[in-house]
Amino acid sequence: MRVLSVDLGTSNTVAVLAAHGRPPRVIEVDGSATMPSAVFAAEDGAIIVGRDAERRARLDPSRFEPNPKRRVDEGTLLLGDNIITVTDALAAVLHRVAEETTRQLGGSLPDEVRLTHPAQWGTVRRNVLLSAARLAGFTCKLVLVPEPVAAAAHFASFPDRTLNPGQALAVYDLGAGTFDCAIVGATQSGFAVLAEDGLADLGGLDVDQALLEHVGRQVSNKDPQRWQRLLRPESTADRRAQRALREDVKAAKEALSRHPQTEVPMPEPFEDVLVTRAELEALVRPSMLRSVELLASVLRSNGMAPENLAGVYLVGGSSRLPLVASLISEQLRIVPTTLDQPETAVALGAHHVSRDGAAVWTQDLRTPSGPVADLPQAGPPTGYQEPDTVRTYPVAPPQPFPRPTPQPAPAAKPDSHRNLLIVLGAVAAIAVIVAVVAIVVRAPSGGGAPSAAECQQVGTKDSKGFTPCLRHLAGTVPEHANCTPGWQRIMPGVRALSGTVVSCSIGNPNEGTQIVYTQLASQEEAAQRADLLLTFNGVTSDMVEAEWSGNGLSGTYRAVTSDTFGTLVFTVDDRPLVGMVLKPNENRQLNPDKMADEFERSIQPGT
Repeated sequence: MRVLSVDLGTSNTVAVLAAHGRPPRVIEVDGSATMPSAVFAAEDGAIIVGRDAERRARLDPSRFEPNPKRRVDEGTLLLGDNIITVTDALAAVLHRVAEETTRQLGGSLPDEVRLTHPAQWGTVRRNVLLSAARLAGFTCKLVLVPEPVAAAAHFASFPDRTLNPGQALAVYDLGAGTFDCAIVGATQSGFAVLAEDGLADLGGLDVDQALLEHVGRQVSNKDPQRWQRLLRPESTADRRAQRALREDVKAAKEALSRHPQTEVPMPEPFEDVLVTRAELEALVRPSMLRSVELLASVLRSNGMAPENLAGVYLVGGSSRLPLVASLISEQLRIVPTTLDQPETAVALGAHHVSRDGAAVWTQDLRTPSGPVADLPQAGPPTGYQEPDTVRTYPVAPPQPFPRPTPQPAPAAKPDSHRNLLIVLGAVAAIAVIVAVVAIVVRAPSGGGAPSAAECQQVGTKDSKGFTPCLRHLAGTVPEHANCTPGWQRIMPGVRALSGTVVSCSIGNPNEGTQIVYTQLASQEEAAQRADLLLTFNGVTSDMVEAEWSGNGLSGTYRAVTSDTFGTLVFTVDDRPLVGMVLKPNENRQLNPDKMADEFERSIQPGT
C-alpha cells in the first residue's frame, strides 16, 4: 500500500510518502523538504511552480503569485496578461508533487492520497482542493483530513504523547496565511474535532508585513518617493526590488526566532536596518495575544479548562516565534509542545489517521455539553452521531495537467423506466455537499421549440445570457431563479468550461439549488460534457436511469448519488444542450430516486 499525504500550505507544500512497508518519510522536491506553493504564469500559458517559479519571478514579478491558497475564494488570478483559475494554480503545485512521487516510486502512482485542509474550510473550498487533485493527475482514492486531526494523530504517534479515549488536545496552528485553533478529542475510533475557530487576518505573512512597515519607518524619511515605489511598484525594476526586500524581511523574521538580533539588507539608497527580537515581539504581541485569547475562548465555550488538556500542540512554521510559546504559558498556564519540524507535522500526522474512522468533519459533530474528560471510555462522546469512517473521494481516470480530456462516464443500459444499477460498489464520497444534475437534451423539432439546426448556432442572447435554445430548455426555472451569464456564480474555483453558459440560483448560492445550462457547438461536444459532468464530483455507488419528456423536448437521464452528492445526466440525439443542477444533500437523505423525483417535479422542462 503506497500512501501519499500532502499538506498544501499557504507558503509551502509538504508531501510525505509511506511505501513498501517503510515508515513515512518526507519527499524532497527540488532538494528540500518544503516546496514553495508559489506559481508563475509563463507567456506560453505554462504554469511554473515552486522554486522555479520564485526564480522566474525575479524576471517578471507581475506573473508571480507566492500564495495561491490564500486566494482560494477569488476563483481566478491575473498573472501578467494571463488569467488562470485558482484550481489550476493549486493543481500545478500538486502536479509537481505527483511527478516527484511517481519518479521515486519507479513510475507508479500512490494507491491513496490524503489531502489536509483547515478545519474551517467549507464545501466550496474543499471542492476546489479535490478538483485540483484530480487535475493534477492523481488517479487513486482521495481522502480529506482536517489539519487538526492530522496534527493530533502526529502528536499521539510518539510513545510518550499517547492520547487515550476521553482525552483532548488543543492544536495551535499558525501558518503563513491564517491562524487556526481546534480542540481534538480522542475516541475509540479515532479523533474528532470538538470545537474550532480561527483568524483569517493573522499568519506569518502578516508578521512579515508588520516587520516591513517597521523597517520602513526607520529609512523612508531618507527618500520618501523611492520608498513609496517599493511599496507600490510602477515598473518591473520596482517589482524586483520589492520582491527582494520582502524575501529579506522574511529571512530576518526567521533569523529572529534563533537569534536576538539581525540585519535587514536594504536596496539603495537606504542603509541596512538592525532589528531585534524584542522589537519584533513588540510589533506582533497584540496579534499573537489575539490568537491565544481565541484559543482560550474556544476552550471555555467547550466547557474545558486548560489543565484538563493532554497538551497544546504547536504546528505551522510561524509557531516557531518564541513569543507564541511564552504567551500560551502566561495565559493558559500550560507549556506548549513542539515535535519535529512544525512545518511537517500535519503531513506526517495524516499518515497516522486511523483508516477505520478518524477524519471527522466539524459539521458532522454535535459537541457534548460537558468537558471532554467526561467522555465515556468505551466509545465516542455521547451527544453526537458518529459519522462515516474515513471517507474517500474516488477520482476520474488520469488526465494530464493542465488540459484534461473529458472521460466517459460509467456505461449504463437504458430501461423503460428507472433502473437502479450498482456501478462501482458502495463508496462513501467526501467531495461537496451538493447534488449535481447534468443534462444533455435532445428533442425533436416542432412543438414551438427551436429546431435542431437552430441549436447548432448560438444566436442572440437575452439579458440573462440565454439563447433561444437554452431558454426553451430552462422552461419556467428563470421565473423563480436568479440567473446570470457564466459559471462563476455556481462554482467559482472550477476551471472555466467552453460553451454558452447561464447559471441560476434558487436561494443561497452556497446552500440552495443551483442550475447551470450550457449550449455547445456539436452533439459530440455535448456528449463529452455530459460524461464529464457525470463523473466530475467523483465515482459514486448507485445509478438510476429513466426517460423524460416535456416542453417539446425528450431524452433519457442517468442519476447517481453518494452520501454527500448526486449526479444526473440527460442525453439526446439532435441538440447540443447541457444543464447541471446543484443541490445540498442535507442530513445525507439524498439518493438517485429522490434526485430524479426532484428533477421531474420542478426542473424538467414543461413542469
